Amino acid sequence: MSDVTVTGQAPAPAAARAPGGGFAGQAGFAKALDVLRKGDLGLALGVLVILCVLIVPLPPLLLDLLLAISITLSVLILMTALFIEKPLEFSAFPTVLLVATMLRLALNLASTRLILGHGHEGTDAAGHVIEAFGSFVMGGNFVIGVIVFAILIIVNFVVITKGSGRIAEVAARFTLDAMPGKQMAIDADLSAGLIDEATAKTRRKELEDESTFFGAMDGASKFVRGDAIAGLLILFITIIGGMIVGIAQNGLGFAEAARSYTLLSIGDGLVSQIPALIVSTAAGLLVSKAGVSGSADRALVRQLSGYPKALGLAAAVMAIMAMLPGIPFIPFMGLAAGAGWLAYRASKTRAAEEAARVAAIVGANAGPGAAGAAPAAEEQPSDALKMDDVKIELGYALLPLVDASSGPDKLTEQIKALRRSIAAEAGFVMPQVRLLDNLQLAPNAYVVKVKEVEAGGGAVYPNQFMTMDPTGAQVSLPGVHTTEPTFGLPATWVDASLREEANILGYTVVDATTVLSTHLNEIVKANMPDLLSYAEVSKLLKELPKEQQKLVEDIVPGQISTTGIQRVLQLLLAERVSIRDLGTILEGIAEATSFTRSPAQIVEHVRARLSRQLCAQHQAPGGYVPLVTLSPQWEQTFAESIVGSGDDRSLAMAPSKLHDFIGLVRDRFEEAARQGETPVLLTSAASRPFVRSIVERFRNQTPVMSQNEIHPRARLKTVASI
Repeated sequence: MSDVTVTGQAPAPAAARAPGGGFAGQAGFAKALDVLRKGDLGLALGVLVILCVLIVPLPPLLLDLLLAISITLSVLILMTALFIEKPLEFSAFPTVLLVATMLRLALNLASTRLILGHGHEGTDAAGHVIEAFGSFVMGGNFVIGVIVFAILIIVNFVVITKGSGRIAEVAARFTLDAMPGKQMAIDADLSAGLIDEATAKTRRKELEDESTFFGAMDGASKFVRGDAIAGLLILFITIIGGMIVGIAQNGLGFAEAARSYTLLSIGDGLVSQIPALIVSTAAGLLVSKAGVSGSADRALVRQLSGYPKALGLAAAVMAIMAMLPGIPFIPFMGLAAGAGWLAYRASKTRAAEEAARVAAIVGANAGPGAAGAAPAAEEQPSDALKMDDVKIELGYALLPLVDASSGPDKLTEQIKALRRSIAAEAGFVMPQVRLLDNLQLAPNAYVVKVKEVEAGGGAVYPNQFMTMDPTGAQVSLPGVHTTEPTFGLPATWVDASLREEANILGYTVVDATTVLSTHLNEIVKANMPDLLSYAEVSKLLKELPKEQQKLVEDIVPGQISTTGIQRVLQLLLAERVSIRDLGTILEGIAEATSFTRSPAQIVEHVRARLSRQLCAQHQAPGGYVPLVTLSPQWEQTFAESIVGSGDDRSLAMAPSKLHDFIGLVRDRFEEAARQGETPVLLTSAASRPFVRSIVERFRNQTPVMSQNEIHPRARLKTVASI
């Protein structure tokens, strides 16, 4: 079908019709609104308007409107600085500060132009806003106006601007100095598996934004200082210049010129300095907010009411002052009563929160049904038989570590990350950890129990940081000297204010939660054989892929029982061999059960099947496996000392020989450690189990491998020989 053209009506002129059917004026107005809605074009247009104000004279009515906008903008900036949660939420503050300063200076110049040109016509020559400010503050006396303006300048320039500028300068300096240490801490958390790559990127971005923000605030504080100086100079120039113009050019008397131009100049100065004072206060609030979480009102109320004793002492001081002769009784006694009431309320609230937190922790650890259980339910005798695989008992001062308000670094979150890390590294699913409070412990003490038996413990301080020297020396910072509970290194608990200094000095700095979770990690790894239960092994076998389920059906229970597989896996975990490759382990078990039923001999065969994994596990950063080899003489000594046959073989070596062997192992491994190597002790396949049984008694984490466990493609480097 062809297009149809409608005739009989003359079309509107092209210039009068818009493409959408409207008039050109409406379309142009709509287009202008669309342009203003775009932030970049709107900001550019606003800056151009400010520049035009510096050049083009303004009528008094337009000047009143722009002065009102300036005051409103300054109040909006102050309110935003008060209610933001953290400084980085207002990262555009330096740019906003520059624009607000340019706007005030432009309006100051425009008002000065009006005062000098039309000041002889009356006090409303520069608009009603300036007239109102001048009349209200001066009260008919220009000396009062000058004094009030001078006080405002002193408060703004000497007190607020100077203080906030100093805070911004120090914050920028320490933020930049602490960046390397904070980046290393993020990398350390990422390497330890406490955070993932996405979280690490987010923290690095926040760290970069923080350093950029405080660096920009250091420079932006100079805008406020320059604005105060410019306002003072403009005031005197306007007063002196206005009196010269009024007397010399407009024929006014000295008194009339002084009254008119002083009122206008003071009003102009106040209209510019009050918004400047408001913005300076906002800048001071913003730079002094570093380290305070939450909006300013909540943070101040929370921290000032967090110490009821301080409120009580303040109430007592005001009550004593109310009794002094000549002191007004009612104001001071009223304030004393109010502070005392607040102290009582804060004390009750704090006690209730502490009790609720303890109850929540105990209830959460008691099980999902504990909250709804009847309080009068009688404990059954069988309940005493229940055991927790892993349990942490905490002193009452450590309860904040498991508080939900502690954020992502609380102990429960780190335990979750630890369980994921161990599962990925060792193939072992760590049991759930029960957290309990124990009032019999010291306030800062904790105890880790495995199957109700104490496996380790220590003391941590929630509001402090453990600092360690990587060289093993004692830390020089003031604090509580102690020993790191996991590896036994000398350490010092320092105050949170010394954390940045410790990072700058190159010390390793960790918080209390990380210390406890690291200790728990080592305890769990040392007790993995005991924690691998029959139920867990059955679950691992059921969760195997379908392709490997047939292998399980072939060997269980005909060749080996589930308990036998559990024993093999426990022996592997005892030497910290990952059981994640369970399919290969089951294949090795299927092969070994054709000629032996001994778990120890099955483990030796399985280890040979895992040669690639073992060599990769002990590979040095240079891509090779460092070895400490056993000499033929010692191999012969071990071979001659093995008595019995089959599953009844045992080692019968003279005590003097064992003592010599232990001394040589210690010396060779200490020499290798000084060279920066963490070697593997290499033996023959026949003697490996017996060598391992000796070494594990004094060097539990030293790996012992046989020659059958060396993968053909592995690069080897012999660093010592015994």
